[in-house]
Amino acid sequence: MIIAFLNQKGGVGKTTLATHVAGELAARDRSVVVIDADPQGSALDWAQRRHQKGLRRLFGVIGLARDTLHVEAPEIARNVDHVIIDGPPRVTALTRSALLAADVVVIPVQPSPYDVWASAEVVALVNEARFFRSTLRAVFVINRRVVRTVIGREARPALASHPFPTLRTEVHQRIAFAESATAGRLVRECCVESHATFEMGMLTAEIMDLGLELRTCRHAH
Repeated sequence: MIIAFLNQKGGVGKTTLATHVAGELAARDRSVVVIDADPQGSALDWAQRRHQKGLRRLFGVIGLARDTLHVEAPEIARNVDHVIIDGPPRVTALTRSALLAADVVVIPVQPSPYDVWASAEVVALVNEARFFRSTLRAVFVINRRVVRTVIGREARPALASHPFPTLRTEVHQRIAFAESATAGRLVRECCVESHATFEMGMLTAEIMDLGLELRTCRHAH
């Protein structure tokens, strides 16, 4: 399965989610490759930091910030269980290519009015891609939610006006994510019993359920 984390807005936490979901899948003995399709190369930087610290490789990370993703990602996917695309902000040609490659698109949205409004742009791109890939599934995930805030509670109802569902799992703003990234680690490596690790496990399970639904639907046709 090819999972793309996409949003035209920057700073919504795509790399954090992409690397952590990859880590959760690797912990379940799945073979995973992360494609860093962001010219900034944040996932590649994380992998490099990990290598420098002598930590074992959990999954492959390759840089592929080219608009030929829709050709190359399926080729990579032939040799592994899952490919995860960490998408770029503001590069529409790259985003379009990632959408044509993906089976499931996860759109991270921070709970702010600006982020909810900005998500309309990626919604339009997904709808455009569905002309070519009618089975493409798209979902929102609320990311970096601050606990016990009104704005956090309002994000889900605000997203309801869009045509895609919002996953049940919400990922909260936690210092553990920043600390683990600095160390080239994942939160499950720093504290396996933490709320952050639990949220990533739940998020991964929900995404895998979408993949299962997708396969069932394809077999039915």
